[in-house]
Amino acid sequence: MSSEEEPLSQASGGSVAVIADAHLGGPGGEAAPLVAQLLAVPERGCRRLVLLGDLFQGWVGFRRFETPQIAAVAAALRRLRGAGVRIDYVEGNRDFFLDRGPYADCFDVVVREVAFTAGGTRFLAVHGDGLDRRDRQYRFWRRASKSAVSRLVISKTPRALARRLVWRTEARLSRTNLEHKRQIPRDVLVDYGARRLAEGHDVLLLGHFHEERRWPVAGGLVWLLPAWFDTRRTVWLPEDVPAPAAVSAIPPAEVSATPPAAEPGG
Repeated sequence: MSSEEEPLSQASGGSVAVIADAHLGGPGGEAAPLVAQLLAVPERGCRRLVLLGDLFQGWVGFRRFETPQIAAVAAALRRLRGAGVRIDYVEGNRDFFLDRGPYADCFDVVVREVAFTAGGTRFLAVHGDGLDRRDRQYRFWRRASKSAVSRLVISKTPRALARRLVWRTEARLSRTNLEHKRQIPRDVLVDYGARRLAEGHDVLLLGHFHEERRWPVAGGLVWLLPAWFDTRRTVWLPEDVPAPAAVSAIPPAEVSATPPAAEPGG
């Protein structure tokens, strides 16, 4: 039996791994480095993997859109589940119809958000797009592109035309309301974080914006995770986050030191 075919060791206890915004097939490049990281997850005693959306530049839940990179990652995720790792997929803006079809068995759940506890800290993970209520154009196109009607149209449309429709939709989502993308909407995210943490969470995890920020708010922390395509980093919880008691003591100047990108998110 080759090393690629050997079963992974069973996961138990330990950390929760989080990966955000790999954008494979785009700025994230080829799948092999991420696949290697995924298959190494059980070595840390990891019992849970949270994928915070946009694993690919575009991932559509129909086999006819599958690329060799998607096939490789899907195989790795199935192996992880077979090793006892729970996998939560938090849907991003570049993910379409993954909750049913050929990739459903890659995940335990495909959701808009997921709450979990690690090391006594209560986390809430949300991809992060669509939180700015002023960005009405984007919010409309997001709902339309992920609707049951869109799913039906894509499933019945000839392959070549369906691929063009999907990529045009993704491109249009990327171009909508660029004024809302020129900088990270700190006030929007802090307000959203304070509301969500008041529901009984300590740390709000967000992807989508691609640059790391940590903002202490009443009751906890809002943490924008770094994009995997930029850092090749898996975030390990609870090791990589301050304890809840220490969060309120972090000066904002220390946790938000990196200047915003020209066009974060996408």
